Amino acid sequence: MPEKASTEFWKDLKPIANSTKPDALPEVYLSKVATDDDRYYVPFTETVGSRPLWINVKDNSWSDILRAKSAGLVNRHYHPHEVFAYTISGKWGYLERDWTATAGDFVYEAPGEGHTLVAYESPEPMKTLFIVKGPLIWLDENGDTAGYFDVHDYIDMCRRHYDEVGIGAAYVNSLFR
Repeated sequence: MPEKASTEFWKDLKPIANSTKPDALPEVYLSKVATDDDRYYVPFTETVGSRPLWINVKDNSWSDILRAKSAGLVNRHYHPHEVFAYTISGKWGYLERDWTATAGDFVYEAPGEGHTLVAYESPEPMKTLFIVKGPLIWLDENGDTAGYFDVHDYIDMCRRHYDEVGIGAAYVNSLFR
């Protein structure tokens, strides 16, 4: 039950009985997801970490908070599916684009867009909420395919990290939807 309403116009409204279908999974509710607790950020590269928020194996998709505490880099890649990003703090961008995202900025990445994600030095760490649909296709310096990273790689990377830092690999299972 959420906190009790006091003066809100809807304070006497009753919640829906049986609001969840019998086979539905519950929502994922995580408090303070943009935490500074390093344990929750799985090293994605040497300079960037990812905090998973939900993972969908069936659709090969996930949502995370990407964080760089100082200048950071995610290798060149493109997405065969769309990606959404909302900047929480810090500064980041793509070497191939003419913008720099800061707190409050939204980015929609169209399928097939290649880029090199960089985080800038900033008084605050770069923290960005991403919704990634489909794999990342790694690219070499010429833009040719050099590998891939999909939801199964992401799950394995997260499980290994959470096991190492004492949170436990099973934590990742709680994010599956």
